[in-house]
Amino acid sequence: MKRIPAIACIFLLLYNNAFTQMAGEKILFDFGWKFHRGGAQGAETPAYDDSKWRKLDLPHDWSIENIPGTNSPFDSNAISQVSGGFTTGGTGWYRKTFTLPDYANGKRIAIQFDGIYMNADVYLNGELIGTHPYGYTSFYYDISGKLKANTTNTIAVQVKNEGQNSRWYTGSGIYRHVWLLVNNDVHIANWSTFITTPEVSKASASIKLQSRINNFSKSDINAKAVFKIIGPDEKEAARLESVYPIVADSSSAVFFETTVNNPKLWTIQSPHLYKGVLEVFVNNELTHEEKTSFGIRSLSFDTSGFRLNGETIELKGGCVHHDNGPLGAAAYDRAEIRRVQLLKQSGFNAIRSSHNPPSPAFLDACDSLGMLVIDEAFDMWRNPNNPHDYHLFFDKWWKEDINSLVLRDRNHPSVILWSIGNEIKGMNTPEVTEVAKMLTAHVKTLDTTRPVTAAINGLSPDKDNFISALDIAGYNYAAQGDHNQADIYAADHKRLPNRIMFGSESYAMAAFQSWKQAAEKPWVLGDFVWTAFDYIGEASIGWRGYYQKSDFYPWNLAFCGDIDICGWKRPQSYYRDVLWKKDELSLFVTPPVPSFPANPAKEYWSRWEWHDAVADWNWEEYEGKPIEIQVYSSCDRVELFLNGKSLGSKNTNEHNEYLAKWTVPYEKGELSAVGYNGKKKIKTVSLKSAGDADRLRLSADRQTIKADGQDLVYITIELKDKNGVTVPKAENKIMFTVEGAGMIAGMGNADPMSVESFQGNERKLWRGKCLLIIRSRNEPGDIKITAHSKGLPDASIPIGAE
Repeated sequence: MKRIPAIACIFLLLYNNAFTQMAGEKILFDFGWKFHRGGAQGAETPAYDDSKWRKLDLPHDWSIENIPGTNSPFDSNAISQVSGGFTTGGTGWYRKTFTLPDYANGKRIAIQFDGIYMNADVYLNGELIGTHPYGYTSFYYDISGKLKANTTNTIAVQVKNEGQNSRWYTGSGIYRHVWLLVNNDVHIANWSTFITTPEVSKASASIKLQSRINNFSKSDINAKAVFKIIGPDEKEAARLESVYPIVADSSSAVFFETTVNNPKLWTIQSPHLYKGVLEVFVNNELTHEEKTSFGIRSLSFDTSGFRLNGETIELKGGCVHHDNGPLGAAAYDRAEIRRVQLLKQSGFNAIRSSHNPPSPAFLDACDSLGMLVIDEAFDMWRNPNNPHDYHLFFDKWWKEDINSLVLRDRNHPSVILWSIGNEIKGMNTPEVTEVAKMLTAHVKTLDTTRPVTAAINGLSPDKDNFISALDIAGYNYAAQGDHNQADIYAADHKRLPNRIMFGSESYAMAAFQSWKQAAEKPWVLGDFVWTAFDYIGEASIGWRGYYQKSDFYPWNLAFCGDIDICGWKRPQSYYRDVLWKKDELSLFVTPPVPSFPANPAKEYWSRWEWHDAVADWNWEEYEGKPIEIQVYSSCDRVELFLNGKSLGSKNTNEHNEYLAKWTVPYEKGELSAVGYNGKKKIKTVSLKSAGDADRLRLSADRQTIKADGQDLVYITIELKDKNGVTVPKAENKIMFTVEGAGMIAGMGNADPMSVESFQGNERKLWRGKCLLIIRSRNEPGDIKITAHSKGLPDASIPIGAE
């Protein structure tokens, strides 16, 4: 199936021009929708007057937008409360009209939604064609025969994100892509193709393909299937063909097996991707072509470790929720790619998609960038975490949602484990254990090439029966960071020496102990911190902690991620650098007054915070008073300097967990740390006192973006003094103007207590900076972004869209 790019789809669909006749099309259907927030009785009918509805393009999340009548998406009275970051859900409607060209009459047409949160009712021309409760799985409907020829068709979608239904921010709406699948009567069934690599070496690799061809014609046929493998160099590496007799209105399974010599393996360092091209011919006419990206790699798991292509790899993992910070849940391809890029740059090699299937775009990014993935299904089964969550639908829908997860994602080489759940209530009961067995067994009917896992909390022997239903056990918070705590990994290995484990969640504050235990115990495959990327919801879990209360408002971010919602590394990420990499060094200051008010009622076990640490040497009101300095170092020794004067050196090693501290009387100027291995100077880092605000500095992550109505550029705005030092306490309001072929998609500053709008054209700085996200329009051209702030000269940056 050929995928039509976004800009082509505008001509195909948005303006109702003709489709291009091809052998199978996957057409982006994101453009030209109308939206209404709230109820709209009768909106499913084609005659409904939607002329006053807002026009928009997908993906879209209304919960990140301002609450109507306000300048903020946050409300202290929101039903979601702390869990949803005080954002609001509710009901929303989407409508889109389009006309089919003559050639499409009689074609097999389906509409596919990559994700709608949640409880979606989909109508075509006033007829309900399906309902989909779960907000995270992809689904599609065959609408062949329901479309009208030579006249307007209307798709309407009602989305109902009502009540308390999640423990984190979900977003609301059609927040992932929508596609039209246009095929001939004889075509490859959606999600039926599965390419595996059962035997892999540097010399050769065996490749197996299974798929299914549908014959919805009125005649018996002989379908010729051709399977081609295209290498990373775009050259044909293998070619096979076979003929399959298929009677009318039925289907046939398709199987191929071949060998690729001297394969380029998919690895973390070099994620080479192949394409499997499956073509179907009837009477020598091509009726369908489908291209499937895959990687040639082998996986093995046992109590001696995890091996990728025979090489043992320790999983340097992070848990990641699905939101994209200032964009909310909207899953723009570029936003998903950027997240994976930033995580990889920070040393992560594995992601756990907590606690739901990610977007296809996110997995595509992991494939192309070399990131391993634990693909997770559910956060609850039959027992609720919230009164209106997925437990209401589990018994009826679990199989369909598992099918969606596995069939959609099983060709991704990045996916190494299927997770059937997280912290499921009642894991010590026979009833829940039976559900685990049921889910695991069903996953294995769809894919036997990957093990099944789940994340277990409350670790104790009463979970043994539950864990026996799994191939690998995910341990949540096995290491608390308390040196006097019993070693659960060691104790369980002694009891059950064949159990394979990994740290499925860990506290940032326990990073040293968590990683040390994983690195030293081969039966522990790795460790996944909660969380790698900060997120909206579970507000203040990383500061005020548990138990959460309504008076946490205006906190709205979790504030526990290694990387904040803008994509900037937080201090704990720099600490993780010293655990995972050699010759790393970073320098922070403990504020003399805590950054935020403490929670006196915080539970002792609630440890998702990190040390209060800032990259700031501007404390004039504390001149001469003691300030604590934190240095994270994987060098042998660190020496601290203040204005060129040595304040002594300290060793950094396992004994002090690679963290050295000094108490220093504050003196304006430059604070520096120098790392040494033996007598050799390895690295120097410094903090400088900033002078008065002088100018704004804009920097973009890319200079050119695609003019496809979907691409994004991320622009960081910093306030600098005349010497180029960031003014770390600046909170100036910045106003933006955008000219040309772009528009504002979102903005933020990572302040976990800010209730400012993510929309509009202004944002305050926090700790001296903020972020602006620009989305391309559907035409090429120049984009000029200008930042204005009272008392400062304007600053601009050009971006090209082509």
